[in-house]
Amino acid sequence: MRRHRDPKGRTVSFRFLLAVRVTLALTGAVTAVALLSYFALRQTLDRELEASMMAVASIQAATVTADPSGEMHFHEWELTPEEASSVRDLIRYLQIWNTDGESLLRTSHISEDLPLDTVALARAGEGELAWTNGTFEGMPIRALYYPLERMGDLHIQHVLQVAAPMEARNRMLRKAALLIFFIVVTAAAAAFPGGWWLAGRAVDPVDTIVDQAEAITAGSPRRTIDAYADTWEYKRLVQVLNRMLARLQAAVDAQRRFTADASHELRTPLTVLRGELEVALRRERTPEEYTRVIRTSLEEAERLSRLAEDLMTLTRSEAGAQRLQLAEGDLAERARNAVSRLSGQAHGKEIEIVGPASEVVRAEFDPDLMDRVLWNLLSNAIKFTPVGGRVEVTVQEEGDGVALQVADTGPGIPPDQLDRVFDRFFRIDEVRTSGGETSGTGLGLAIVKAIVDLHGGEVVASNGTGGGTIFRVTLPAAHSGPTQHEESFMRV
Repeated sequence: MRRHRDPKGRTVSFRFLLAVRVTLALTGAVTAVALLSYFALRQTLDRELEASMMAVASIQAATVTADPSGEMHFHEWELTPEEASSVRDLIRYLQIWNTDGESLLRTSHISEDLPLDTVALARAGEGELAWTNGTFEGMPIRALYYPLERMGDLHIQHVLQVAAPMEARNRMLRKAALLIFFIVVTAAAAAFPGGWWLAGRAVDPVDTIVDQAEAITAGSPRRTIDAYADTWEYKRLVQVLNRMLARLQAAVDAQRRFTADASHELRTPLTVLRGELEVALRRERTPEEYTRVIRTSLEEAERLSRLAEDLMTLTRSEAGAQRLQLAEGDLAERARNAVSRLSGQAHGKEIEIVGPASEVVRAEFDPDLMDRVLWNLLSNAIKFTPVGGRVEVTVQEEGDGVALQVADTGPGIPPDQLDRVFDRFFRIDEVRTSGGETSGTGLGLAIVKAIVDLHGGEVVASNGTGGGTIFRVTLPAAHSGPTQHEESFMRV
């Protein structure tokens, strides 16, 4: 199960955090809905109470001013004290004031004046409706000041005050508040177990994925994760992890092959070198025999040196530590120089080697590394071209870049092996070589590909229509900035 660390360094379960967050979110949502409901209920009750008071004020204003003489009296129920106490919450208290604050008339079921708000009285005297809150006989009330000048000139100085008890309204709000509090507490109490269960369902696939990932070791038969994931996110996680595991497995397999091949390649010259030296030490030899042993040992030492240098080049390239020293130059001229240096080797096999035309083809490349590309490609072509064959090198501009091509008239490469010729230590069957020649480290073409990749180019191998093999290298004409491999080196 995934765990976090709090600021004090203690481990916290992701499931616990998720359950807490679900609980807080659900409790917050329920609380918000409850508060909105409470305020909506209070507003509804206040609106209904004020509507009731307005209706009473309108009716009583019309009744109390109905006498043409201007005499005022209320139309009210005749209630016994017991009846009045039983309907106390429904009673509306009425009193008439003049604008000077003098009480003129009040209903018979109140024995003292209602509390007077002089500011509200003044506003009603000016013809406005005024609302106030107060206390009467120990209970909260809501009061309306209604100007009677609306009923005629005889009552221009009169104001009707209507008061309603708010005990019923407050009692209902208290019950609603208690109910809302109970709902919130219950929701909070139920949310954590529910959140814990939900979080457990959510992280179960993660636990399975982690368990399966931990079970994958270098020697384990499991190489993929097959945890059940019914959501897109978890399916994507499993896919990403499986792709990563596949890449890691491929890298491990390649490393194992590389180690095995390197060990084999190193063992052969070392065995020859040791054998020659042991034979030479068994008895006294003539100077000519010692010279032969030394020469043979030197050849094997040179082979070991080339192999070590090739391995170092490949390792630095794959690690992103091979930095290019780019310079703009004539790629065709570099190819002609390489042809010139290898012409003696080609003529020794009676092979015609033809360099590119004398035109200038400018490109941006590392001169030393590009010389190595040319040397490896030409050496490879000469090695696999039979006596009397031909090797041709061409360099030309192509689109936004340049193309370097080395073609020979050898037996070609089997189609099923074309994709493998750039692998490390890969050698084609002896039928491809001239006279069964198998010399070389098997790293030349791998180095070519590594260097071309560093330049942001591409190298491909193909068979010619008339026979032979064609190696084609394409390079960008120029770089406006560092290549991806250079950026990797600078980050390192």
